[in-house]
Amino acid sequence: MTGIKTTGQKKLMFFSGRAHPELAEEVARQLEVGVVPTKAFDFANGEIYVRYEESARGADCFLIQSHTAPINKWIMEQLIMIDALKRASARSITVIVPFYGYARQDKKHRGREPISARLIADLMKTAGADRILTVDLHTDQIQGFFDGPVDHLFALPLLADYVGAKVDRDKLTVVSPDAGRVRVADRWCDRLGAPLAIVHKRRDKDVANQVTVHEVVGEVKGRVCVLVDDMIDTGGTICGAADALFAHGAEDVIVTATHGVLSGPAADRLKNSKVSEFVFTDTLPTPGELDLDKITVLSIAPTIASAVREVFEDGSVTSLFDE
Repeated sequence: MTGIKTTGQKKLMFFSGRAHPELAEEVARQLEVGVVPTKAFDFANGEIYVRYEESARGADCFLIQSHTAPINKWIMEQLIMIDALKRASARSITVIVPFYGYARQDKKHRGREPISARLIADLMKTAGADRILTVDLHTDQIQGFFDGPVDHLFALPLLADYVGAKVDRDKLTVVSPDAGRVRVADRWCDRLGAPLAIVHKRRDKDVANQVTVHEVVGEVKGRVCVLVDDMIDTGGTICGAADALFAHGAEDVIVTATHGVLSGPAADRLKNSKVSEFVFTDTLPTPGELDLDKITVLSIAPTIASAVREVFEDGSVTSLFDE
């Protein structure tokens, strides 16, 4: 007989960067594992150092890092952590990206522009990632940018069930803030049994985050409207859409979004908005200045943990979202 036989079992190890440790700890609790102790710090010139304090040899490694502000720093840290796992002889490396940075740069609108969402996928692959697990990409096509499996999770069941439990469904109208979100809004309508409305808008191509709301298509007068979007950044688009709904006679407006980026003037816009409630998941940490009664944050950790378990046990991630 030649060779050596082993009777070893598969081993799951869970790692986290420094961007959003609260979410990492909650996912670890759901998985009933600990976050692997990691030494990570910045040198004086801004370079990042990472070293794991446990062996990852032969393990199925899951590395979570959400691309929050300062976004470029945390993306770079994640790439370094992937490289460290590859050089530590990990059996597989699954990168968990609750919020995928640069997702809005998924195509060229004009000449001489980059497709930065593809660049991020290439960087992760080059660093050593075998699989990406992410939540509510800005567009589905980004899944094709990565040369390997991509598990695309959805916050819709979590958000829709929360709204459906607190609002009279007979008065509910689901509203898409633009034409690009209509498909997602349709799925909300199917889940809640509610009609659909659309806010038509036009974006100024030369000014970032500048939107003009034109009209509302659909019946919203006297209705409780739930505006559904994948992310809220500066809040200009969604607050403008809410104003348009109130101008057309909406009784109340609730805003839901998977990712609360909430940068720049978002804090003031949300505080001054007539919207009764903003509902986010915790794919990103909520800025401290937005500790408002009208903001509700739901945990995405159980969804991520269930997907991690399915991947590790060679199960079906898709089955988590089958009706």
